Amino acid sequence: MLTNYLNGSPADNDAMAALVAKGALNGVHFHADDLDAAFERLRAAGAEIVQEPADQPWGARDGAVRDPSGNLIRIDQSPAAS
Repeated sequence: MLTNYLNGSPADNDAMAALVAKGALNGVHFHADDLDAAFERLRAAGAEIVQEPADQPWGARDGAVRDPSGNLIRIDQSPAAS
């Protein structure tokens, strides 16, 4: 449950949960050790792929999906160690 991860008051937690449910968040960001495998699981589950995983000029690899409430979720993978 979302409220288990927030450090705010119960009222703050309720407000955040309501925003998530409405699709009002922008910029939620997660990390995956294997981005391509994560996207294949998301695709198989029927997620809306907004941006396919791609290498970025700053070295990371990332992509984006939209959750069932319409929130944009970016997922990244750290650059490979050289």
